[in-house]
Order: sequence, then structure tokens, then C-alpha cells
Amino acid sequence: MDVSRKKNLLWLQAGSCGGCAMAALDNGASGWFAELQTFGINLLWHPGVSEETGEEVLDILARIERGEERLDIFCIEGSILRGPEGTGMFNRLSGTDRSLFEWTRRLAPLADYCVAVGTCAAYGGIPAGDPAPTDACGLQYEGSEAGGALGRDFSSRKGLPVVNVSGCAPHPGWIMETFAALAAGDLAPGDLDTLGRPKFFAGHLAHHGCSRNEFYEFKASARNLSDRGCLMEHLGCKATQAIGDCNQRAWNGGGSCTHAGFACISCTSPGFEDSHNHHVTPKIAGIPVGLPLDMPKAWFMTLAALSKSATPDRVRKNAEADRIVENPKRHK
Repeated sequence: MDVSRKKNLLWLQAGSCGGCAMAALDNGASGWFAELQTFGINLLWHPGVSEETGEEVLDILARIERGEERLDIFCIEGSILRGPEGTGMFNRLSGTDRSLFEWTRRLAPLADYCVAVGTCAAYGGIPAGDPAPTDACGLQYEGSEAGGALGRDFSSRKGLPVVNVSGCAPHPGWIMETFAALAAGDLAPGDLDTLGRPKFFAGHLAHHGCSRNEFYEFKASARNLSDRGCLMEHLGCKATQAIGDCNQRAWNGGGSCTHAGFACISCTSPGFEDSHNHHVTPKIAGIPVGLPLDMPKAWFMTLAALSKSATPDRVRKNAEADRIVENPKRHK
């Protein structure tokens, strides 16, 4: 990796709760700042952790605009609020008469790479939920439709579209590994999926590695959030449809949503914010509406029926309990 020149990273926060920045700070045994240094990244400015304030920040932005300060990675956290009526004035940058919408459109073309951290910045996320009074959108998407604040045809100076590190919040490893790959010049258009997400995490499903997979295999389902069984059939889990290696790497030292007993809500996907009850599985005639990704409905129904007929008593009992009530036994 060429680290002869540190790569400048600018992080701005738009319509956001700040959770993505908090996630980034959890990265690595040595901490986020040491990780940035290791990969030759200079944090030019971040609203939550940098010392510069007021006029000092405005001076940084002015130097970038004038071409006096190189911008390698431009990162936005949070939705771009375009309202009211396209002015963006619902979300102004303090100390200026310019909106984050305007600042984003001005700075993005000056960057080698643009990164949307979190589903809000990628697709609109929570602020874009119906009825979306702020006219919120992502950097290059409005929901699952290309466009957003920068337009469908936008590409950065290095020829990449916006890199969408989606998630609410994203895994800290997804954020840092994306920055590291960009700093090394090791992320090409073919390394992104059809919604701009890096394939190193988007090439997996949240279902992969789930600690409840034995229950899923036998369709032994939990009925209460405290139960140990599969959460898909009754409790709204979308892990078989949601992209992300969530169950293959530890979050905050260990665990995941499903490991903790909560259904996957597919927070890496556009439109997840419009689900009205994340812990109830929508059904038609008793059949779950959301089926595993890429799996024909008829095949799933056939396999589910066979699996349920073969469910061991141990698995069935444990599925509807909040602890292991029967251990595995060796058959004579």
C-alpha cells in the first residue's frame, strides 16, 4: 500500500442521529484513530471528534473549495434534507448561509471518492420514512431508485459512484474497511453491488452464521422474543433476505441482533424504515410474505413442510423456550 501521502478524509453530518459516527468509533482493538493512521488516512475534520470549530472549520471547507486542500474521501452521515421546496434550508451548516444539500453538491465533485455512511446517507433512511416532510434522500439514491442529491450519473474524480456503507448503524468494520480499500485504491466499480454497497459485506446474508440456524433448518419457530427458536415465521426476522455479514463478525465485542433475540429488520436495505411492525411477520393465508432471497416460493413451501415433519423433539421444545430445556442425545 502506498502511504507516502496521507489521504484526507472529510466527514460531514447531515440529517442524522449520530449513530454511524458512534459505530465507527468502536472499530479495532487499538481504536478508530489508530486504524486511520495505520492505513494512511488523515481525518481532516469530523463534527464529533475534531478540535476545530467555527471559523476554523469554515476555513477547511474554503480551502477545499479553492483547491488548496486535497479531498481524497468525502463522507456524509445522515440523509440529505432537500426541503423546503428544494432549498435544503431545513439543514443548514452552522455559520454559513448554505445548506448541507448545497455543500454536498459542491464538495462531492472535488473528492476522489464519496462515501455514504449509514442507510440514511445511502438511501434516505429514517428521515425519508412516510410522510417524509423534510424531503429526505440519500446521496445517490432515493429509496431503491437511483438519483438522490447527486443524481444517478454522478461519479467521483476516480470514477466511482457513491459507495454506500449502509446499515442502521453500519458495522464499524464495514466503515473502516471501506475507507482502507479506498485509501489503497483497491475498490473498483465491480466491487460494488447493484445498490452501491461493497461486496465484501454485501455478498453475504445476515442469515449466514446465525446462532439460530438449526431452528431455521427444521422450521422450529419462536413465538415470543425471549424464545430461542427461529424468528422468521412469526417474529418478523428478515435475515434470510437482508444483505450483510452481521452474524459472521462480532458487534461491540460480541453478538448480533438475532443473537440478542431481536429480529433482523434488514436495515442495510432501502425502505426498511417504512415497516410498521418489525416484530411481526406479514402473512397471507398463514404463509409468510417475505421468503428467503433467490428462493422460489414453491420450493420453500415444500422444504418447510419436509423440515417440520423431521424436527427432533429436542429442537421443537427448545424453540419455544427461553433456555435450553433438552440437550442433544446420542441415539443408541
